[in-house]
Amino acid sequence: MGAYKYIKAFWRNKNSEEFKLLMKERRILWRREGAIVRIERPTNLWKARNLGWKPKKGYILVRVRVRKGGQRKPRPRSGRKTKGLAISGHTVRKSLRLIAEERAARRHPNCEVLNSYWVGSDGVSEYFEVILIDRGEPTIKNDPKIAWITEKQHRGRVFRGLTSAGKKARGLRNKGRGAEKVRPSRRAVIKKRLNRKN
Repeated sequence: MGAYKYIKAFWRNKNSEEFKLLMKERRILWRREGAIVRIERPTNLWKARNLGWKPKKGYILVRVRVRKGGQRKPRPRSGRKTKGLAISGHTVRKSLRLIAEERAARRHPNCEVLNSYWVGSDGVSEYFEVILIDRGEPTIKNDPKIAWITEKQHRGRVFRGLTSAGKKARGLRNKGRGAEKVRPSRRAVIKKRLNRKN
């Protein structure tokens, strides 16, 4: 565990000159690559292992680049008032990390998202590494610690907000007082309120 201690300390101290220099070199290379790139080894080994990645068959790592800020829409073809153009300023209720997970899952439809973590950012983009699990791999099916993800109720879990980033976006990190309107979901709470009025 000695090496992990130093890796963890290196990633915690993001203001150090060594960290800034290394990440600058990496971002220059990452910008030239595609938006979704499969990689062999994690950039942050300590974080990947902490979130469940293992160097064995069935575990896939993908680095995803996501553009910062809100969504941009196409400019309308017909006339509008200036305030009605609605080109920018569309803020989604998802985090960029959750968007990265969904894009990785769409690129690899035979895999399920286990978790993800931040690895860098620049003026335009945020970079995340997503841990994917191959459902059809025999090594995964025979491993009792991870075989749960191959069951049918976990199919498409990232699109149903069941990953860590998805639960955070749904407000499920809080329990008890102050979190009465987030379970089982915000939509369900609204429906319940409307039914009471009727």
